[in-house]
Order: sequence, then structure tokens, then C-alpha cells
Amino acid sequence: MSRARVSRRLAIGIAAASALFLVGIIGPWLTGDPLARDLEGGLTELGAPLPPSGDLLLGSDQLGRDVCARIVAGATTSLTIAAIATAIALALGLSIGLVAGYAGGRVDTALMRLVDLVLAFPVLLLAILLAALLRESRFAGSSAAIVIVLAAVGWTTMARVLRDKARVLARGEMVMAARAAGASPARIVLRHLLPNVLGVVSVLAAVGFAQNLLSESVLSYLGLGRPPPEPTWGLMLQEGRSYYRTAPHLVLAPGLAIFAAVAAFHVLASGLRDQLDPRSGSRSLGAEGTR
Repeated sequence: MSRARVSRRLAIGIAAASALFLVGIIGPWLTGDPLARDLEGGLTELGAPLPPSGDLLLGSDQLGRDVCARIVAGATTSLTIAAIATAIALALGLSIGLVAGYAGGRVDTALMRLVDLVLAFPVLLLAILLAALLRESRFAGSSAAIVIVLAAVGWTTMARVLRDKARVLARGEMVMAARAAGASPARIVLRHLLPNVLGVVSVLAAVGFAQNLLSESVLSYLGLGRPPPEPTWGLMLQEGRSYYRTAPHLVLAPGLAIFAAVAAFHVLASGLRDQLDPRSGSRSLGAEGTR
């Protein structure tokens, strides 16, 4: 794959991700109130949701609410939750991965056994369990519960990938020279290891963001996310499933939003990886993107 091809893929990913954030930031100012009900003008004479039209770009839902406004509000919620959860997971994974890779020995073994313990559970089932437990806590009904869940299950892959990268760097001439010069372990990790894994970190962040967007939608669909009436894409899917025959836009709109958002960040991650390793071509993200 040529550099021009790689650059186009990366440019598409950056443009798509930027457009999503732009919608999430300024979109709510341009659309109506996502919670406003219009039981007269927002429903047909038979009380059914209105299809997409010039007045309602994505139609209305079963309560006469503007689906477009709810999609935009859902984007704000989903992107915020995914961004915070990804940042926390990346901080945990980066710290544990670098420490394990540099220290080696018993420290490495202990930290990797912790990673194995978390990975032993199916990710979705573990997320559902944590979300259900947090519903009974003071975090119930808040975004904090979902952020905690996503961060708690999302750091392990990052830690494993960064640990492997740190192990290779720790055996390199640069680190050996720093040790010989009397540099402390903390200085070596911060000055020599961290700058050399930032490229991998950017790929992991993009993949993790996509995974968190999808996981948040799944949890919301299962009723473990933000409670109604606040719109989230997963909750809109769950609410619209009863109308998929008579009002398919109630399922198509949030479904396509989830697909577009997840695809945008996967394209971004793919472009970043190809930019770092042009020989990767069309290879998948492999261990960096799957669990």
C-alpha cells in the first residue's frame, strides 16, 4: 500500500471522527428538545409515529418526539461516555503495561495474571454483571456507572499490547545505555519507553473508543445504561424494536448511527496503524483491536 493510500484512509478516519464530535458538540444547539413530546402534530391520526419528512428529517417516535434531535443528543451522551472510559482505560493499561514490560520478573508475572483473570470472563457478560451491580449503588442512573464498567473491562488488552512493546524496548540499546548512565526506572519509563509507544497508544485509543461506543449501546439496549427518557442510541433501538414493521426509521436511525460511529473510529485506527507501519497494508488490527 502506498503512502498516498494510507494518507487517504487516515484522512477519512480523522474527518469522520471529527464530524461525529462536531455533531455531538454543536448538534444539540441546532436541533430541538429531544424530550419534547408532540402528541398531536408528531403522530398520525391513528397515533403512529410519523415517517421522515421535510419537517422531521428522521421522523418522530411513538411519543411524538423528534428522532433527529434524539439521535444528536444520543451522540453527545455516547461520545462523552466513550471518551472518558477510553481515557481511564488507556491510563490504566499504559501504566500497568509499561511497568510490567520494564520490570519483568515477578512484577510482570503478577500483573499479567491479573490481566488473565479479567480476560477469563466474557467481556460482555462481565460488563453486564458490573452494570447490574452498580445499578444498586449510588451511581445508579448516572453516566459514572457506565464509564466505570467500560473502563474496568477495557484496559486489559491495552496493558497486554503495551507490555509486549515495553519488553522489546527495555532490551534495546537505548534503555541499556540509560541504565548504565544511572537513570532511575521512573526516568527510563517516562523518557525512553513512553515516547516510543505513543504510536501504538494512538491506535489502541481509536480501537478502544470504537469498542466503548458499541458496548455502551449494547448496555443501553439491555436497559443497563442511562435511564429513559434521556436518549441513547441503544435505548432508542430497544424502544423502537416494537415498531420495526410500521415505523422502521425508529430502528434504522439509531442502528445506522451506531454503525457509522464505530466504523469511523475503526477506519481511523486502521489509518493510524498503516501510517505507523506501511507494510501492514490491509491486515487487520489483530491483537490490538480484539479480545
